[in-house]
Amino acid sequence: MASKIDNMFAASRFVLPEQRELYLQVKEDEKLVPMPVIEQDELENFHYTIRDSGREDYAITVTWWRQVKGNLGSNCSMWGIVKWVDQQGRRIKLVNDTDVQWINMDCIIDVRA
Repeated sequence: MASKIDNMFAASRFVLPEQRELYLQVKEDEKLVPMPVIEQDELENFHYTIRDSGREDYAITVTWWRQVKGNLGSNCSMWGIVKWVDQQGRRIKLVNDTDVQWINMDCIIDVRA
């Protein structure tokens, strides 16, 4: 059985736009997660795959954590080919057919070939 807070709109016919917006914001905030801790050997494997994608020109899927509120954020994912590794800025340029994304290397949580 759903609680009244979970089913706020079914209990009343009239809801102010501000109430609806706040309710939707709370539901979005519940989806946020803290940044996962990545082990050193996983990081080395990620960096090897990233360098290899740039060198051999094949597509990979990169998942990274994006900060939204304080220590909480969401996970984003994109596939593409690594076209540039910026060593000073610690970021990579991932390119696919429709999008170009600069990704901070410190926020990468998964790389799949």
